[in-house]
Amino acid sequence: MNVDPCVDNAQQQPAAAFSPPRVEVAGAQLWLFVELEPLLAAMLADIRSAQHRIWLESYIFSDDSAGRAVANALIERSQASVDVRVIYDAIGSQATSAAFFGELAAAGVKVHVHQTIWDSLFRQRSWRLLNRRNHRKLLIVDEHAAYFGGMNLIDPVEALQAGGAANLPTSAGWRDVHVRLVGPQAHDVAESFHRSWRREEHQLNRIPSRAYRRGVLSPEAESIRFFDSGPGFKQSRAARVYSRAMRVARREILLSMAYFIPAGRVLRALLAARRRRVRIRVVVPHDNDVKLVQYALRHLYSKLLKRGIEIYERVNCMLHSKAMVVDDQWSIVGSCNLDPRSLEINYEFLAVIRSPAFAAELKKICENEILHSQRVTLDDVARRTRWQRWIDRLAYALRAWL
Repeated sequence: MNVDPCVDNAQQQPAAAFSPPRVEVAGAQLWLFVELEPLLAAMLADIRSAQHRIWLESYIFSDDSAGRAVANALIERSQASVDVRVIYDAIGSQATSAAFFGELAAAGVKVHVHQTIWDSLFRQRSWRLLNRRNHRKLLIVDEHAAYFGGMNLIDPVEALQAGGAANLPTSAGWRDVHVRLVGPQAHDVAESFHRSWRREEHQLNRIPSRAYRRGVLSPEAESIRFFDSGPGFKQSRAARVYSRAMRVARREILLSMAYFIPAGRVLRALLAARRRRVRIRVVVPHDNDVKLVQYALRHLYSKLLKRGIEIYERVNCMLHSKAMVVDDQWSIVGSCNLDPRSLEINYEFLAVIRSPAFAAELKKICENEILHSQRVTLDDVARRTRWQRWIDRLAYALRAWL
């Protein structure tokens, strides 16, 4: 077998042989996934064993091999009288036919679509609402299992090859971070889904949660806390969560981020951490599936590098993760990127996990990405042409719409 030096050994193994790292935190078992194939296998096993409920929320739910496998499993359980509910985003899933979701509904699956173009422009008459997307990725099975992270229900390599995305190296795959949780905290993830469901039924305008009143970071030795973020809040919960974690950092911040355009309180918190001599490493894609995001970030490279922030571009794959590790203690995983769209506009979901063991596993994943990355230097920035810098500035000006 040919081994790509920029692909983990685990990636070379078949899905059945792949064993994602498992960590116990606060009475729950957590599994970390970085690729779709083993994650999909775990999801399908849980779905097929469901007895009471399957609640699914996904920005993209595609009618491809991955999405069809999930849909078939949902249909089978719905016909067995399991409560099956699906929320998908109209823009994220725009390539999926109405007939696909019609099949689900015909089998008894309760389906909600988030913010169609018709609803935004004609029923609610608001361009602003059209820009608000549901970017969350959740799965809750019965009372015990929950999934959250950055992976959509789509085979990304299949989609890239079909779309002819020549700028992306489809042969090396698509890297992400997604978590399977088994434990009592699955109930909290279910509560988050239920709030989203009520919002889609126009029964909920604001999003209350006891967790927000308790603060972002738990004083307990080990904890798992979940946060919704989106337009239902007076201020961005996601920005608050990330910036608070950055402010407590004393030694190191490690970020693995698909779309990284820090601004506002998040950028201030990063720069303040550097003034405290905190080491900051950021891993981003070398080739992004959204090119304008890549250009917008490169507009910030000089500012970040001059302040001592280390930037690495992951090569030979598309890095789609949204993860942070602070001081080998705190971890943040979810659907939220550090860009204006995720922080201020979209509906998102984050988990804040205090556990040295979980942080160690997540750090291994992030540092593996660094091993297969190119470090960005000020010389690299200086070599960009005047035309490239103009494009970077234009992309940065459009950052809220990317």
